[in-house]
Amino acid sequence: MTIRDLEPEVSVHTAKEVRRVGLAGGIGTLIEYYDYALYGYVSAIIAPLFFPGKDPVASLLAVLAVFALSYVIRPIGGIVFGWVGDRFGRKRALLVTVVGIGLANTAIGVLPTYAMVGVLAPILLLIVRLAQGFFAGGEVGGAATVIAEAAPPGKKARYGAFTPMGTNAGFAIASAAIGIVSGVLATEQLSSWGWRIPFLIGLPLTVVCYLARRMLPDIDRNVATTRHGFPLASALRDYPGALVKATALGVGVQGAAYIGSTFISIYLVTNLHYAKSPVYWITAAVTLVAVGLMPLTGRLADRIGPLKVAVIGLVGYAVITYPGFLLMDIGNLGLAALGYVLIMVNMAFLQVASYTVTPQLFPDEVRYTGTALATNISVVIAGGTAPYIGTWLVSATDDLRSPYYFVLTTSVIGLISVATMRKRRHLTKPTVAA
Repeated sequence: MTIRDLEPEVSVHTAKEVRRVGLAGGIGTLIEYYDYALYGYVSAIIAPLFFPGKDPVASLLAVLAVFALSYVIRPIGGIVFGWVGDRFGRKRALLVTVVGIGLANTAIGVLPTYAMVGVLAPILLLIVRLAQGFFAGGEVGGAATVIAEAAPPGKKARYGAFTPMGTNAGFAIASAAIGIVSGVLATEQLSSWGWRIPFLIGLPLTVVCYLARRMLPDIDRNVATTRHGFPLASALRDYPGALVKATALGVGVQGAAYIGSTFISIYLVTNLHYAKSPVYWITAAVTLVAVGLMPLTGRLADRIGPLKVAVIGLVGYAVITYPGFLLMDIGNLGLAALGYVLIMVNMAFLQVASYTVTPQLFPDEVRYTGTALATNISVVIAGGTAPYIGTWLVSATDDLRSPYYFVLTTSVIGLISVATMRKRRHLTKPTVAA
């Protein structure tokens, strides 16, 4: 089997259907990352509510540990929903994941605190986060898969951009939601009950996402789903190299993304002592800047090849992140915002390239499983751990720029992965659209 044989066969046949698949894929990932971002943004608020103690840093680290642990179960969800998607159809899997994620998100908004039920509170928080992680394990990889299969040759990246646009729109909406709540309510109100409101808003968002998925065209009609065996076994046996390369690229993507999208907002408030409300709005604005650039970077990737665009993003993170942290530490919120946006611009290049490349490394019968597994393992390694590692680095070293070294490490890993893919012609050279 040649690498050309692994390119997805187009699963839909009209431009309208392709747009519907792209929109439904992107909007589903929105609810997933709305929840993950929201939890990260309110972590400093809920830390003493679920993990009370004399040391506020210890409480925050405990909340961020729960954040990281919810990622540990994601590969299991990826395996389960990868099996469903590869064996029984993509649409069925994506409907279940979006509902599960949304209900888990809403459940956090009604959880009792430590003052109400004692040690049961952090236990319930962990259970709900693990459930969310399980369903999320099948979401973003599945969305990237169906979009890759729907997009025509020569336009893989511009439609592939819908997946990271959805994920980062979730970050932006979460930041705006907590920004509104923190701006309207007093600090005491926000800490006692106001933090729950953005989680409860997740329920109507879930309904919208579910309806968008229900209206998907027949995305499985040309997909060679397997009717025997277990896709995970086939992926591990027949495509171990693709799994390793996709995971390594994902480490580069997730490490930088979660430092940018989740950790920096915590960092600006907790370590640099900027006011919460403007930081949340800056986070939303910066993220939307990156989202707005993604259609452009998608077109660029279709012109010059997604691997070249991935290199731009990875090198950008490695070079710009340290100066970005320096700008944040000057004490001027405007300069902090500038440093933030300089870091996040790289996301528009790297994520579009990654979500375009990864599904193309696997054939139909294991594409959902392979994409989900690689994405989730990389998230466990470098994504869910990023806020914790960033917070710990600052605390352990007293160096406010120390999180940069985590970003540098993950970026180098991503660059090594890209270097190993250079012989894959359909990833290095654009295909002219018909």
